[in-house]
Amino acid sequence: MFNQTITFILAGGIGSRLYPLTSKRSKPSVPFGGKYRIIDFTLTNCLHSGLRNILVLTQYKSHSLNKHLRDGWSIFNPELGEYITPVPAQMNLGENWYKGTADAIFQNLNLLERSQAEYVLILSGDHIYRMDYEAMLRSHQDTKADVTVACMEVAVKDASAFGVVVTKEDRQIVAFEEKPTQPTPIPGNPDKALASMGLYIFSSQLLTKVLMEDNKNHASSNDFGKDILPLLVKDKKVQAYTFGESQGRVSQDRYWRDVGTIDAFYQANMDLLEPIPKLDLYQHNWPVRTYQPQTPPARTTPGNSGSEGTFINSILASGVVISGGHVSHSVLFDNIFVNDNASIENSIIFGGVHVGAGARLKNCIIDKNVKIPPGETVGYDAHKDRQRFTLSEKGVVVVPNDYVFSR
Repeated sequence: MFNQTITFILAGGIGSRLYPLTSKRSKPSVPFGGKYRIIDFTLTNCLHSGLRNILVLTQYKSHSLNKHLRDGWSIFNPELGEYITPVPAQMNLGENWYKGTADAIFQNLNLLERSQAEYVLILSGDHIYRMDYEAMLRSHQDTKADVTVACMEVAVKDASAFGVVVTKEDRQIVAFEEKPTQPTPIPGNPDKALASMGLYIFSSQLLTKVLMEDNKNHASSNDFGKDILPLLVKDKKVQAYTFGESQGRVSQDRYWRDVGTIDAFYQANMDLLEPIPKLDLYQHNWPVRTYQPQTPPARTTPGNSGSEGTFINSILASGVVISGGHVSHSVLFDNIFVNDNASIENSIIFGGVHVGAGARLKNCIIDKNVKIPPGETVGYDAHKDRQRFTLSEKGVVVVPNDYVFSR
């Protein structure tokens, strides 16, 4: 089955709602969880699911993502027909960049034809979750579906934020509702609705046909959820696969997050700090793979004042040195130095940041290679922070990459 499947990972989104974290990188390459990139979760799922033919469709500010794929994911053997290949927008069929999720696949139909694959798995590169795609592929075969859509159960009261699928008792999809004000519940379960996760399985033949027809429709937005699937449910068997119903070898944490906003991204990182995290990163036979720089171990040490470096309920990557500072309920990436009497609370600090003596950081995200001056404060004065930085709806302060503080 795996030799018959080609995987497309959509990784070309602008990620405007994550700005300024996406000012110099695409959304899938934004760092996450102390050592990973967002796309690592989708790629890890492919790796453990036995999928070895993977095309990563890139477009927006792709250099950081391409470098990460080269450094961390050059693990397959092309001589055995295995590959993880970044595919930039090349205008193969026309003079436009990718106009939508369906158009991104349409512009690369030559690669699908060349693969001679029977099945196509279409994934997004910007979600945080762990999933065994093998179970979904087997469900696609067992139900003899034309298309399978991965879905998750959500409370009806929360379903308006998602694309909702309407199903019959056997989970065959009969309609799609885009962020409905009154979501249709699951048959027999009035408190739950099924939300689309943006993961699809098609037969290659059907996918090629529908994409070519969609391209001729000038009124189409060239999107799977808005244009392709609502048409297919009329005369094809489109089946819902419920996330977690058969997770295969991965533990049943059923955690899935679209980290498309600053607040969603911040909260997903904070979720990792719960006593029992909602997302299990510690399952020994399902490790999340990434590129790891060659750095020394993290350590704490007394500062010049004699105060001990301490950290409480935090994630520390390699190369972190806490020299007399204090870190609490925070996520620190590699090569961070926290100086004497500095304080970091409820924050996410990307790699290469230097925190000066006596500085105080709270409820903030500091992007890479920023030097926080001694005595500086971030997250304590919303008016002052708003004049300098981006503030999210919930008050998270974002200091951009390479920002230089005025003296």
